[in-house]
Amino acid sequence: MTKSLLIVHHTPSPYCQQLFEAVLSGATDPEIEGVQVVRRPALSVSPADMLDADGYLLGSPANLGYVSGALKHAFDVCYYPILDSTRGRPFGLYLHGNEGTEGAERAVDSITTGLGWTKAAEYVLVSGKPTKNDLEACWELGATVAAQLMG
Repeated sequence: MTKSLLIVHHTPSPYCQQLFEAVLSGATDPEIEGVQVVRRPALSVSPADMLDADGYLLGSPANLGYVSGALKHAFDVCYYPILDSTRGRPFGLYLHGNEGTEGAERAVDSITTGLGWTKAAEYVLVSGKPTKNDLEACWELGATVAAQLMG
Protein backbone atom coordinates (compact mmCIF):
# COMPACT_ATOMS: atom_id res chain seq x y z
CA MET A 1 0.00 0.00 0.00
CA THR A 2 1.39 3.39 -1.00
CA LYS A 3 1.87 5.96 1.76
CA SER A 4 1.60 9.69 1.22
CA LEU A 5 4.03 12.36 2.42
CA LEU A 6 2.71 15.92 2.28
CA ILE A 7 5.17 18.79 2.01
CA VAL A 8 3.51 22.00 3.20
CA HIS A 9 5.77 24.91 2.40
CA HIS A 10 5.99 28.65 2.12
CA THR A 11 8.80 29.42 -0.28
CA PRO A 12 8.97 33.19 -0.87
CA SER A 13 12.73 33.56 -1.35
CA PRO A 14 15.54 31.92 -3.34
CA TYR A 15 17.03 30.58 -0.08
CA CYS A 16 13.73 28.98 0.94
CA GLN A 17 13.45 27.54 -2.57
CA GLN A 18 16.89 25.92 -2.22
CA LEU A 19 15.86 24.32 1.07
CA PHE A 20 12.55 23.13 -0.39
CA GLU A 21 14.28 21.56 -3.40
CA ALA A 22 16.76 19.74 -1.17
CA VAL A 23 13.97 18.39 1.06
CA LEU A 24 12.00 17.30 -2.00
CA SER A 25 15.06 15.60 -3.49
CA GLY A 26 15.61 13.61 -0.30
CA ALA A 27 11.94 12.65 -0.01
CA THR A 28 11.83 11.43 -3.62
CA ASP A 29 15.12 9.51 -3.57
CA PRO A 30 14.73 6.43 -5.81
CA GLU A 31 15.67 4.12 -2.91
CA ILE A 32 12.50 5.16 -1.08
CA GLU A 33 9.71 2.99 -2.39
CA GLY A 34 5.97 3.07 -1.83
CA VAL A 35 5.82 6.72 -0.78
CA GLN A 36 4.00 9.30 -2.87
CA VAL A 37 5.23 12.84 -2.23
CA VAL A 38 2.61 15.58 -2.52
CA ARG A 39 3.59 19.26 -2.47
CA ARG A 40 1.27 22.04 -1.41
CA PRO A 41 1.99 25.72 -0.91
CA ALA A 42 0.91 26.60 2.61
CA LEU A 43 -1.72 29.05 1.37
CA SER A 44 -3.50 26.35 -0.66
CA VAL A 45 -3.33 23.30 1.62
CA SER A 46 -6.71 21.94 2.71
CA PRO A 47 -7.89 19.74 5.54
CA ALA A 48 -8.43 16.98 2.94
CA ASP A 49 -4.76 17.25 1.92
CA MET A 50 -3.72 16.84 5.54
CA LEU A 51 -6.13 13.96 6.17
CA ASP A 52 -4.94 12.12 3.05
CA ALA A 53 -1.29 12.26 4.16
CA ASP A 54 0.49 9.70 6.33
CA GLY A 55 3.29 12.11 7.25
CA TYR A 56 4.30 15.74 6.84
CA LEU A 57 7.24 17.97 6.02
CA LEU A 58 6.78 21.61 6.95
CA GLY A 59 8.88 24.44 5.55
CA SER A 60 8.77 28.12 6.37
CA PRO A 61 10.79 31.25 6.73
CA ALA A 62 11.02 32.50 10.30
CA ASN A 63 9.66 36.02 9.99
CA LEU A 64 9.94 38.37 12.94
CA GLY A 65 10.55 35.40 15.21
CA TYR A 66 7.54 33.36 14.08
CA VAL A 67 6.49 30.99 11.31
CA SER A 68 5.30 32.63 8.13
CA GLY A 69 1.73 33.84 7.99
CA ALA A 70 1.17 31.31 5.22
CA LEU A 71 2.12 28.31 7.39
CA LYS A 72 0.09 29.73 10.28
CA HIS A 73 -2.86 30.07 7.87
CA ALA A 74 -2.48 26.41 6.86
CA PHE A 75 -2.76 25.36 10.47
CA ASP A 76 -5.62 27.79 11.13
CA VAL A 77 -7.61 26.25 8.27
CA CYS A 78 -6.75 22.64 9.02
CA TYR A 79 -6.26 22.32 12.78
CA TYR A 80 -9.75 21.48 14.01
CA PRO A 81 -10.86 19.43 10.98
CA ILE A 82 -7.81 17.13 11.38
CA LEU A 83 -7.40 17.26 15.16
CA ASP A 84 -8.58 13.78 16.07
CA SER A 85 -7.64 12.04 12.82
CA THR A 86 -3.89 12.61 12.41
CA ARG A 87 -2.51 11.77 15.86
CA GLY A 88 0.76 9.87 15.84
CA ARG A 89 1.73 10.83 12.31
CA PRO A 90 5.39 11.74 11.76
CA PHE A 91 6.53 15.20 10.72
CA GLY A 92 9.69 17.11 9.98
CA LEU A 93 10.43 20.83 9.86
CA TYR A 94 12.88 23.11 8.10
CA LEU A 95 13.11 26.83 8.76
CA HIS A 96 15.03 29.69 7.23
CA GLY A 97 15.59 32.72 9.42
CA ASN A 98 17.94 35.66 9.34
CA GLU A 99 17.56 36.61 13.00
CA GLY A 100 16.70 33.45 14.90
CA THR A 101 14.14 30.70 14.59
CA GLU A 102 13.29 30.08 18.24
CA GLY A 103 9.81 31.58 18.09
CA ALA A 104 8.97 29.66 14.94
CA GLU A 105 10.21 26.43 16.51
CA ARG A 106 8.07 27.03 19.61
CA ALA A 107 5.02 27.72 17.45
CA VAL A 108 5.42 24.50 15.46
CA ASP A 109 6.12 22.52 18.65
CA SER A 110 2.94 23.88 20.20
CA ILE A 111 0.75 23.22 17.17
CA THR A 112 2.10 19.74 16.46
CA THR A 113 1.89 18.77 20.13
CA GLY A 114 -1.78 19.77 20.06
CA LEU A 115 -2.28 17.64 16.96
CA GLY A 116 -0.44 14.72 18.52
CA TRP A 117 2.10 14.47 15.70
CA THR A 118 5.45 12.77 16.25
CA LYS A 119 8.70 14.58 15.54
CA ALA A 120 10.42 12.28 13.05
CA ALA A 121 13.82 14.03 12.86
CA GLU A 122 15.68 16.98 14.25
CA TYR A 123 14.57 20.28 12.77
CA VAL A 124 16.77 21.85 10.12
CA LEU A 125 17.40 25.48 11.01
CA VAL A 126 19.18 27.67 8.49
CA SER A 127 20.33 31.25 8.84
CA GLY A 128 21.48 33.34 5.89
CA LYS A 129 22.62 31.76 2.65
CA PRO A 130 22.25 27.97 2.81
CA THR A 131 25.58 26.13 2.90
CA LYS A 132 26.32 22.75 1.38
CA ASN A 133 25.85 21.25 4.86
CA ASP A 134 22.47 22.98 5.24
CA LEU A 135 21.28 21.57 1.93
CA GLU A 136 22.55 18.11 2.85
CA ALA A 137 20.68 18.35 6.16
CA CYS A 138 17.50 19.25 4.26
CA TRP A 139 18.03 16.30 1.92
CA GLU A 140 18.45 14.03 4.94
CA LEU A 141 15.32 15.44 6.54
CA GLY A 142 13.25 14.68 3.45
CA ALA A 143 14.73 11.21 3.09
CA THR A 144 14.32 10.40 6.79
CA VAL A 145 10.66 11.31 7.02
CA ALA A 146 9.84 9.57 3.73
CA ALA A 147 11.79 6.43 4.71
CA GLN A 148 9.85 6.21 8.00
CA LEU A 149 6.67 5.90 5.96
CA MET A 150 8.02 2.92 3.99
CA GLY A 151 7.34 0.86 7.11
